[in-house]
Amino acid sequence: MSKNKPKAVLWEKKEKGTVQCNICYNRCIIPEGKVSRCFARKNVGGEMQLNTFGLASSVAVDPIEKKPLYHFYPGTQVFSAGGWGCNFRCKHCQNWNISQDFKEEAVHFISPEEFVGIAQKHNGRGVCWTYNEPAIWLEYTIESGKLAKKKGLYTAYITNGFMTPEALDLMAPYLDAFRVDLKSFDDKFYQEICGVGGAKGVYETTLHAKKLDMHIETVTNIIPTKNDSDENLRNIARWIKENLGEDTPWHVTRFSPCYMLQNLPPTPLKTLHRAEEIGREEGLNFVYLGNVSEKSITKCPDCRKVAIKRNYQVEIDINTDGSCKVCNRNLNVRLRA
Repeated sequence: MSKNKPKAVLWEKKEKGTVQCNICYNRCIIPEGKVSRCFARKNVGGEMQLNTFGLASSVAVDPIEKKPLYHFYPGTQVFSAGGWGCNFRCKHCQNWNISQDFKEEAVHFISPEEFVGIAQKHNGRGVCWTYNEPAIWLEYTIESGKLAKKKGLYTAYITNGFMTPEALDLMAPYLDAFRVDLKSFDDKFYQEICGVGGAKGVYETTLHAKKLDMHIETVTNIIPTKNDSDENLRNIARWIKENLGEDTPWHVTRFSPCYMLQNLPPTPLKTLHRAEEIGREEGLNFVYLGNVSEKSITKCPDCRKVAIKRNYQVEIDINTDGSCKVCNRNLNVRLRA
């Protein structure tokens, strides 16, 4: 397959031969011969060049529930791929060896055509860009997304949400699901733990995804002493309810000591249950615990009929339009395009 790269998008020339990237809120200004913070872009002679197009770090076929996406084509397999680098510097990143580095000797090129072909070969119902931040791979996800949609596959981003609205607009025609981390409602957390300016951009772009009618599910990985206060969790839950809707899933997940935060303990189970309680108090109908051994069940908020059971397998008992079989309430479950 050809390794021809498309032209870089969303950049502009600046003074003294520098170029500025506008794909995420970092809006890196890159000197001649240097790369962006995420490693994905390089200034070559005053022109923006793609540095990691098609260079995969990780691939796998996973249950869609692993992302986690619980209300989006439940019970299906998704072909997942990730590249190198990230626009965040999260101190607790589980994939730090690919997100905080770019090992040129370890790269494997997968063309957009190969990407979609692998998904079909392994009977994937859809494709997903994950493991590192997909927005920094924007041109690649656009090219592979176009081909995936032509083949009838669904598409999903597993994202930190820090991409700009104009970047999301370019991807939107080829993107069905936006599974976003709402790590905190506090700028200080994003500054100290993620190494970026603040939380505002994440929430603005997530709201933009809602306006674009994407399927949205949210995740908060709860880190002891960092983002586990009732106030912070309540602010997140309230924002989801008021801006994304009461039926938007909120996954509250257990932190495991990793990378630069190995000094902290795993999230106590009682903290996760408290977050679930807060989510319910704020009016969210679908709050799920993650990274724990407890079974996950989706019930109709109105009649309490069990709609989906998740354990070692997924049992689905809803109408094909995603509504409850008993009372026909919309459960915000997408089963088809």
